[in-house]
Amino acid sequence: MHVVATAGHVDHGKSTLVQALTGTDPDRFAEEKARGLTIDLGFAATTLPSGATLSLVDVPGHVRFLKNMLAGVGAVDACLFVVAATEGWKPQSEEHLQILELLGISHGVIALTKVGLADDDLVELASLEIAERVEGSFLDGAPVVSTDAPTGVGLEDLRVALEDLVAAAPTAIDRGRPRLWIDRAFSARGAGTVVTGTLSGGPLRVNDELGIYPAGTGARVRSLENHYASHQELPPGTRCAVNLVGVSHDEVERGDVLVRPNQWHQTMVFDASLKVLNHLDHPVSRRGAHVVYLGSGEHPVRMRILGPGALEPGSEGSVRIHLPCPLPLLPGDRFVLRESGRSETVGGGEVLDVDPVQRASIAQPDRSVDRVIAERRWIDVAELERLTGQYRSPDVGQWVVDPKVLHETVEQLRTAMHVAGPMGLELAGLEQFERAVAHLLGDAEIQAGRLVPTDAIDPLSNHPFVTALTASPFIPPQPDGVDRGELRELVRRGDVIEVEGIFYAASAITAAAELAAQLLVSHPDGFTVSAFREAAGNTRKHTMPLLAHLDGTGVTRRRGDIRIAGPRLPRV
Repeated sequence: MHVVATAGHVDHGKSTLVQALTGTDPDRFAEEKARGLTIDLGFAATTLPSGATLSLVDVPGHVRFLKNMLAGVGAVDACLFVVAATEGWKPQSEEHLQILELLGISHGVIALTKVGLADDDLVELASLEIAERVEGSFLDGAPVVSTDAPTGVGLEDLRVALEDLVAAAPTAIDRGRPRLWIDRAFSARGAGTVVTGTLSGGPLRVNDELGIYPAGTGARVRSLENHYASHQELPPGTRCAVNLVGVSHDEVERGDVLVRPNQWHQTMVFDASLKVLNHLDHPVSRRGAHVVYLGSGEHPVRMRILGPGALEPGSEGSVRIHLPCPLPLLPGDRFVLRESGRSETVGGGEVLDVDPVQRASIAQPDRSVDRVIAERRWIDVAELERLTGQYRSPDVGQWVVDPKVLHETVEQLRTAMHVAGPMGLELAGLEQFERAVAHLLGDAEIQAGRLVPTDAIDPLSNHPFVTALTASPFIPPQPDGVDRGELRELVRRGDVIEVEGIFYAASAITAAAELAAQLLVSHPDGFTVSAFREAAGNTRKHTMPLLAHLDGTGVTRRRGDIRIAGPRLPRV
């Protein structure tokens, strides 16, 4: 499926031509019919000779309704450019061509209309003028089809030209990230809120949960239509009517956008390229009441030129644009810039960075994904896709990392590990990025939460204090002369158990549990502190901490003055 927009000067017969091709009058309002003037967007469809469906967006030609025209051409594949043989090339013909070029449209057909009202010389003169005016543009070499809608002259030739056009025009790409710029919102009897637009980026399905931005309102897709036919799913590149549940029609307006919220970065600042039109009689600077047309919306903005103070007519540069509300944008989105004070189209360009992090004075935006990674050093995979529209496999964990930064982090961690000595580097004290790269060190390994060189000798193996505790399990010696750091590590490892300030060997705790089990064989109703102390051959000072530990770990339970079996009592 393809969507084609009309373009051209007012009263050159765009709507009449659309009606002749489709059988549908695109002028929907009584005022349009009464005045014979297209004011707002109109929509129609036709079946081409091949059986393919072509959607047509009819746009106003009058300069006063230029913002409506811009709302209709933001997501189309190609254009049907209309010039009347009776009048030839006119001011809005020129402006519409410039706008289409700024929006990156690269395919089109030219319809020379009203040939039935012009003699042969006038038709030939108009054809020559068209060829001259479109020279060097995307319409250079495009077919020019002479038509006269009321009499049907040239309509079949135009259908053939449109068939060739859609065959050559780029098809919508399915990236699994649907986005629909809303160009109409209304309430349908018995259905509720309905919005329309041209779908791009991915499919929409019935029951999809979506967000409406910039407000951020949530809504669910109740039903989908394409040219009055119901569908369970619609692919990108189609005109869609979406019946929404969960939002009132007066909460939605032209310029809003439907997306899946978790797939898009909502931005109020973006960096972009700007091509200034060469016919301007003044440079473009940050001064002025600038308005940006994005998708189907019109937004007053603040703009700063990146680099020079101003851009001369016909030149290109980079700009930073501040929006009044957050929008889901991607690099590659096209826009048109107008200056409302002068009521003129200034230029247009392409979004390059939807979340600039560099100061405007040094920013050098482009569409490079590597630049986005380098500027952020570490970036979550999902966030990178939201910012660029492109997926990259993670380098470490869930992050994509600048190669230089990754190398530096690994080397810094290696240095810190060697400085820490044979005890190793405690991972808990590191930053999350340092912990993430620990497994990349080929000459290190993780042991009990510490990063140690693979060839390191464990300084705590066969530690003399552990040997002393093991030799006297129930009357343990004090840790006099033992390095405090080593003692903490022995406790952390579990080689030594600290209970109420007294240190026991891990084997002593096991032995105490077995002793309690033996006592309960001979004292089935429970044993006393004295019984345990006599069996252990120690004093109350050492008995009480041991029994407290057994109670706390479920080996025993205290009932008054006696201990009974707990759920973790070992068998004897």
